[in-house]
Amino acid sequence: MAKCEICGKGPQFGHNVSHSKRRTNRRWLPNIQTARLEIDGRVRKVKLCTRCLRTLHKTKA
Repeated sequence: MAKCEICGKGPQFGHNVSHSKRRTNRRWLPNIQTARLEIDGRVRKVKLCTRCLRTLHKTKA
């Protein structure tokens, strides 16, 4: 699974817990998007989580 190239956020693991407290494995996946950013004067495709994408958009505005 992909990771955010800025913050390093990746999949997290845990359990679904039913009413009877029976635990089954599950994963929480981050919302990873591909964006085109200008880095060192070159346009590059990077994989970012939406939180980092929002933060970058705020700093440019």
